[in-house]
Amino acid sequence: MADAEVKPFKLQFLESLSALIISAFGLVAALAWNDAIQSAVSAVFDDDDSLVGKTIYALLVTCLAVAMTMIITRATVRTKASISAADDKKKAKKESKGSE
Repeated sequence: MADAEVKPFKLQFLESLSALIISAFGLVAALAWNDAIQSAVSAVFDDDDSLVGKTIYALLVTCLAVAMTMIITRATVRTKASISAADDKKKAKKESKGSE
């Protein structure tokens, strides 16, 4: 019984650790993009503290975040549906072999 309790803990620990590491890399990437976009906007508007430049930067980042969220969500939904269909197909094949 103890072994059955340890496996889910190990799995949960590994899943949590991997999510944390992936999030850390995501933060580093976001900071790099933040700097790149800020540099591009300030190059266009020649003033780092321009209200117009900051507004355009905020709108650009918001649009990018929304677009990427939509793309990633759609890809995730498609992948889940594909996995579910494959599992259903395997299950049906297994059941048909059992009935023969």
